[in-house]
Amino acid sequence: MSMVIEQFMPEKFISPTLKTIPPSGIRKFFDLVSQTKDVISLGIGEPDFVSPWHAREACVYSLEKGYTMYTSNLGLPELRTAIAKYLAERFGLEYDPKDEIIVTVGASEAVDMAFRTVISQGDEVLIPEPCYVSYNPCAILAGGVPISLETNQETGFKVTPEMLEKSITPKTKAVVLSYPNNPTGAILNREELEDLARVIIKHNLLVISDEIYGELTYEGNHLSIASLPGMQERTILISGVSKAFAMTGWRIGYVAAHRDFIAGMVKVHQYTLLCAPVMGQKAALEAFSSCYGEVLNMVEEYDQRRRIITKRLNDMGLDCFEPKGAFYVFPSIQNTGLSSEEFASRLLQESKVAVVPGNAFGSCGEGFIRCSYAASLKQINEAMNRMECFVAKRL
Repeated sequence: MSMVIEQFMPEKFISPTLKTIPPSGIRKFFDLVSQTKDVISLGIGEPDFVSPWHAREACVYSLEKGYTMYTSNLGLPELRTAIAKYLAERFGLEYDPKDEIIVTVGASEAVDMAFRTVISQGDEVLIPEPCYVSYNPCAILAGGVPISLETNQETGFKVTPEMLEKSITPKTKAVVLSYPNNPTGAILNREELEDLARVIIKHNLLVISDEIYGELTYEGNHLSIASLPGMQERTILISGVSKAFAMTGWRIGYVAAHRDFIAGMVKVHQYTLLCAPVMGQKAALEAFSSCYGEVLNMVEEYDQRRRIITKRLNDMGLDCFEPKGAFYVFPSIQNTGLSSEEFASRLLQESKVAVVPGNAFGSCGEGFIRCSYAASLKQINEAMNRMECFVAKRL
């Protein structure tokens, strides 16, 4: 008896939800850069500094001592203690390292864990845009419904209490705050955070606060919304060593939150990634213990680059909002007559400079591009020279 075997088609087995999520707009241009010679990349948010020597040395020493095993799902106790000490000293936040801090595989895993821990099917999550590319997909993959709050250049790319009030419904469960902001470099001051906190408390909402760029604040010190009255227990604070300590490849992030949230995250963590690599945890421990001076040196260098690249962009005719944090600028390219995608693609092809189109960070990013100044000053100046010639032909 013969059997008719239908042709196997893998795409039929892919989750319909996953099919609705586009690939990362950042990674798209990263891949294009890798295929093009002699490109100056201002596209990827990665420090050009090497990780601090003492952190690297701690990793090597840990390997020599045979630290190659699993750690607790929560992470090394001594690292969690160091993180708690750091948060207390730098931002006035008190967390119990035993059950209110978990070490993650980068801040990216922390974002995913946060959504999967607190979001149920149909819950709405308010997400100010432009924003980092992971928030919307992570909300969708957790069964939630992302609600975009469109900020703009006129208001400094800041979310306002009015935006929150207008968008809150009975299904709203959480608000994502990511300040200093990627891609705009916007920050929120105390008064602005207090105004948001009043709305959040009034409606009994949760905050997922991505503060990975907290140390990269150029005018005053970073203020966490978790430090405001009534906010710590309703805030899931996400950060890590990738940006401030120039340790992107180590993949060490963390979450600080109420123990009930952490207990939920441990379940997600232990059934997916189990624990962050012990060698990276040892390096991060050393970074928190002895490398803060290098953070300050890097911030000083970023500040110089920030002022230079902002002036160069404005001088060439691209209206550029002055970033107050992170290491990105988000200039408008609307006067060139090109869309964000067209500008980025043609700049790469014709001038060998890589930037990220603004619409990768939400529809309200259309008409802008993101440039990272985590590149060397020499590279930034050469990239600006090339971009100036490119722009001059279109103005």
